[in-house]
Amino acid sequence: MINLSVFNPKARPLVGLDISSSAVKLVELSGGLKEGIRIERYAVEPLPRDAVTDGNIANLEAVAETIKRALRRMGAGVKQVAMALPASAVITKKILLPDGLREQEMEVQVESEANQYIPFALDEVNLDFQVLEESHDVPGEMDVLIAASRKEKVEDRVAAAEAAGLKAVIMDVESFAAQSAFDFVCQQLPEKGKGAIIALVDIGANQLNVTVLRDGVQVYTREQAFGGHQLTQDIARHYGMSAEEAEAAKRSGSLPENYASELLRPFMDSLALEVSRALQFFFTSTQFNQVDHIVLAGGCAVISGLAEVVGGRTQVDTVVANPFTKMQLSSKVRPKNLMADAPSLLVACGLALRRFD
Repeated sequence: MINLSVFNPKARPLVGLDISSSAVKLVELSGGLKEGIRIERYAVEPLPRDAVTDGNIANLEAVAETIKRALRRMGAGVKQVAMALPASAVITKKILLPDGLREQEMEVQVESEANQYIPFALDEVNLDFQVLEESHDVPGEMDVLIAASRKEKVEDRVAAAEAAGLKAVIMDVESFAAQSAFDFVCQQLPEKGKGAIIALVDIGANQLNVTVLRDGVQVYTREQAFGGHQLTQDIARHYGMSAEEAEAAKRSGSLPENYASELLRPFMDSLALEVSRALQFFFTSTQFNQVDHIVLAGGCAVISGLAEVVGGRTQVDTVVANPFTKMQLSSKVRPKNLMADAPSLLVACGLALRRFD
């Protein structure tokens, strides 16, 4: 969304770089929208604890080192990356502008409109805008989405990429990037999700984000404080481990037999309850009274049997997100590994798709 430089993404390869609170994720795509997209390579590299807190880079050196490790694992020679800011770091507003404005006139209008909505001086922010489509409500007007973020939020991410030897050429918003990849996730659904009300539930380390979409348009969003870190804490407490040991044991599946019944199942039940609560909030605060499909994304989505537990509690058809279902795989990508990682690669995939803009 916030362009750092004007360039032709088709002319040069571009890697999607997603820095979440728990890991660095890289995705490189090739091909094209007509001939079909191919996933060339990808990497997921865990971040040290507290390197990223509340979406902010707290330890630049640790993040840069993790990006370097991910790049080595991926083996890509691509230097240009598309990155994203968390939605909480970006102010977005839809405005109406007259049709037929030239680019320069539009910039002047956007700046004067932005002054009303942004609680900072304009020289402290990165500001960008995108023409959405002709406004259906007002003839002769167009819908324009403006996005603004504090400069230091953008600069921190750019600096982390540069310290790893990369050049950030696009700065998007995580929720928009996930939405781009979501179009590919819909290929998994009956009728490709056409006309359906779909709840995308992204379960991260500390937060559960629920975005409800109809025909690709966001109709509701909610954030709840619940995530995979809760399970890590339960493991650490139960087995007398450090948080790092618990996280490693959780990832490698090397926990005692009683783990599934005593810790994992209660965690899955709690998660299903949180999703159910989020849907109730959606029903009470909008005119909608049903959801047709739930799509689980994020690191926790791969927990075996979770889709069944969530589907059982909510009574809604539930699937695990895989934006790569209809894509070709290069010989460097192992299908089994990709299946396990796909739900957590939604943002990175959406960013990698920016090369086809």
